[in-house]
Amino acid sequence: MSQTIDVYHPSERRNNLHTLSIDIGGTGLKASVLDGAGKMLVNRIRVATPDPCPPDILLHAIVDMTKSLPAFDRISVGFPGVIQNGRVITAPHLGTQWWHDYPLEKTLSDQFGVPARLLNDAEVQGLGVIARRGLEVVLTLGTGIGTAVFTNGRLAPHLELAHHPIHKSKTYDEYIGDAAFHAAKTKTWNRRLRKVIDIVHTLLNYDTLYLGGGNSAKIDGDLPENVRISSNNAGLTGGIYLWDAAVWSIDRGGHAPQ
Repeated sequence: MSQTIDVYHPSERRNNLHTLSIDIGGTGLKASVLDGAGKMLVNRIRVATPDPCPPDILLHAIVDMTKSLPAFDRISVGFPGVIQNGRVITAPHLGTQWWHDYPLEKTLSDQFGVPARLLNDAEVQGLGVIARRGLEVVLTLGTGIGTAVFTNGRLAPHLELAHHPIHKSKTYDEYIGDAAFHAAKTKTWNRRLRKVIDIVHTLLNYDTLYLGGGNSAKIDGDLPENVRISSNNAGLTGGIYLWDAAVWSIDRGGHAPQ
């Protein structure tokens, strides 16, 4: 099996600002506070994602779970859906009917009284693990399937691969998502994952593929040399890059960060 890689920490990123980093998942909410180099000051904390999970209930859960964490100067958030300019466009595992066009970035900033930045959760994880060389792809294996694509460290437009058909009428989510994992035997799910890896390689011809998310721990057997299992902590430590001007200007359509 491919070795699990540690999170990438660029030594040149040094400042005195502390960042509350939040990873919102379909089944779990995780948070920690990062130092100026992007390392966690304390072990991450995790609570179950509320069900149902409209915005007001999620915000209450975030406020509650962060009470025990150290002080922070800004907030980074990874969210499981399409994000545009700080607003949620889709939230397939939390309820798009509640979340569509919701200004989560501004709401969190107002709630905590500090600046906040919001990006898709797979993209945040990718920022924490990629080597910034060549074409790198991230697949997160959790409640659903998250996707992020990077070219020499540059974030590509968001790709919602999870909802594309892959096998008969099944989407990626339905084929290897968490429900599929529990419905199938581990061996069957791993066989499906290998098929997905081959298809994604044919589709994107990536140099490196990173597999993250909670179900990456269920991977058995060997993987191709250019496929690596990444630390789940990257979903938090990658939040430091939301404050990188180059990354943020790309996310905001090329405009200077606010």
